[in-house]
Amino acid sequence: MSKVIALFNNKGGVSKTTTCFNLAWMLAERGKRVVMVDADPQCNLTGMVLDLSEADGLDSYYTEHPLGNLKEALEPAFQSRPRPLQPVECVSVEGQDGLYLVPGHVGLAEDEVSLGIAQQLSESVQALKNLPGSFRHLFNITAEKYDADFVLVDLSPGLGAINQNLVSTADYFLVPTSPDIFSVMALDSLARVIPRWIGWAQRAAQLDALSTADYPFPAPTLKFLGIIVQRYRLRSGAPTQGFDRYFQRLSGAYENQLRPAMERTGILLPYELYTQAGLSDDDPWLAAIPDFNTLIANSQQARKPVFALTKQDTQQVGVVWEKTQENIEKFRQTFDELARRIEILSGTTA
Repeated sequence: MSKVIALFNNKGGVSKTTTCFNLAWMLAERGKRVVMVDADPQCNLTGMVLDLSEADGLDSYYTEHPLGNLKEALEPAFQSRPRPLQPVECVSVEGQDGLYLVPGHVGLAEDEVSLGIAQQLSESVQALKNLPGSFRHLFNITAEKYDADFVLVDLSPGLGAINQNLVSTADYFLVPTSPDIFSVMALDSLARVIPRWIGWAQRAAQLDALSTADYPFPAPTLKFLGIIVQRYRLRSGAPTQGFDRYFQRLSGAYENQLRPAMERTGILLPYELYTQAGLSDDDPWLAAIPDFNTLIANSQQARKPVFALTKQDTQQVGVVWEKTQENIEKFRQTFDELARRIEILSGTTA
């Protein structure tokens, strides 16, 4: 059975999509089969994989692949059509075997209201009972089709019904952050939100209407993987003083708010497992990833992760390329270690 990992922070601008793409690629490079799901209506992950350089590129893709995106694949449930959900026809990611994408759709946000109503009234309105369990069912059958070890779900920022559903029904979640005051506030918010969502999911799973639906709503098994800190500048190999202060504040928010809330909710993994993965109370970060700087533009243009960029991709020569090559190798080591930790925490090591 594949492991579903949600990448979630209700704050935007924390490189969540970039992390999803780079992590998924590295897991595939390490021999895992990975399906990425673009569950953000902004479709940034889709844009990292598909060539959308033409003005109507996304519309053309939807026309040519009418069932090859998340929204359309869910339509039988959301429109009460008399046919079961079918696995998504995923996009094979060019350049990396074993890596696939469920493209997003700008219209997914239109289903937010329907899902929200269903998650509140499905016990009394039978026509809505299939909606809450439809997302996880679709992920399961798509992962089975592609024999995936992991499903990585890239979520939008926000606290709406879709994110509530996707986090609550995932096996694991991790939180991308940046060292700034807004990420500190976001961790405080998650300490309140995540327990509330899990409580809702536990109650929902016990409702007869949802447990007997065509797509049963699963009892929550969510576990916390950790925090990724990124988008900060280095000086002499360490975060600059201003960023380092926010590292400390993020650590405090985790220590004093988020971790106690998750302990009470029962979604922390055994302490020994975090230790095995190299995490500790003093160092709760799954990874610390400095700013990609100009490499992010090269990555987006080449549609490959930062650590897979070549000299040709950067169009650099001489000493400039040598320095860039050193940075690329450091990013490779960082993402390789991140993927290794994910494998340990999820119990998927070889």
